[in-house]
Amino acid sequence: MKAHELPEVTDLPFGKARGMVFPRVVLAGHGVLAELGATCRQFGFPRSGVVVTGPKTVELAGRKAAEILTEAGFRVQTVIAGEATSDEVARVEQATEGAEFLIAAGGGSKIDITKVVAARLKIPFVSVPTSAAHDGISSPRASLHDSERPASIEGAVPIGVIADTAVIVQAPFRLLASGCADVISNMTAILDWKLAVRLRHEEYSSTAATLSEYAAQEIIARAALIKPNLEESVWIAIRPMIVAGIAMSVAGSSRPCSGSEHLFSHALDRQAKNVGLHGEQCGIGAIMMMYLHGGDWQAIRRALETIGAPVTARSLGATNQQIVDALVQAHSMRPDRYTILGDNGLTREAAERLARVTGVVS
Repeated sequence: MKAHELPEVTDLPFGKARGMVFPRVVLAGHGVLAELGATCRQFGFPRSGVVVTGPKTVELAGRKAAEILTEAGFRVQTVIAGEATSDEVARVEQATEGAEFLIAAGGGSKIDITKVVAARLKIPFVSVPTSAAHDGISSPRASLHDSERPASIEGAVPIGVIADTAVIVQAPFRLLASGCADVISNMTAILDWKLAVRLRHEEYSSTAATLSEYAAQEIIARAALIKPNLEESVWIAIRPMIVAGIAMSVAGSSRPCSGSEHLFSHALDRQAKNVGLHGEQCGIGAIMMMYLHGGDWQAIRRALETIGAPVTARSLGATNQQIVDALVQAHSMRPDRYTILGDNGLTREAAERLARVTGVVS
């Protein structure tokens, strides 16, 4: 080979390949639900679709979504879904058989169900959130709550996201505060990821990490502006949540947004069912895990307090014992995910001290 000649591509010592799928259209703002029909036509969807919604969110957005699609010339059915479990996914999948596209008009559980069904049926779906309780609005990951251990599984990435702030602001503010806490907890997830890269040579995406950290910092920086019954607050919070979901698509995993703080949340779910919302638990977990990382855990705590998210066991509705038990068991929730908790986790004495020094228990 001459000096000026380049080798054939097949001769290059490089064998990596990765596909990244992102939403094609993201609409966020006041009244954007009205664009659902035009957006689906823009995507070239076939005529037959199903709106997956919930018993409460059908009144908030599900019925309106079906009406908009019908006016746009689509044939639409509506399926009322329950909690995000494997059994419910199977039921919704059967109920939507023959559909050519899906619309998820609801909260996190309805979006999670729809993204799994869409992946199984190999059809597109549009995410129409009615609340912003976590960062799953635009991500390819879905959480199913089966038996004692929640499962995070792969789903379809929404081809479009239509986040109507006029709809989302009607949801209880606690849900928005929980979503903000979930995004703030990216700060410790990124540190755990970097630790796994150093100690376990795990694959890393600086782009995904940057997006995830940007989303968290946006919420932290504007925490004082996030208040109940204020549509502007939804606007401030919803964009970082969508960015966090996209970070997971870039990484090809939940790594940018899920670390030791999520392991703590999953362990707490086993200790105390239905105590706190997912994002609330991750926020409290982030306070403690940032302490273990030697970072500014007080800044995380202040941001959560400012927004109105829980920062103590009592405000979460958990007992001191449940918090400590969850800390001790957290490392075992996902043995494949290396974090600051290490392979062996915390001793009970270390867990009690951690919870106490950060003010989570008193």
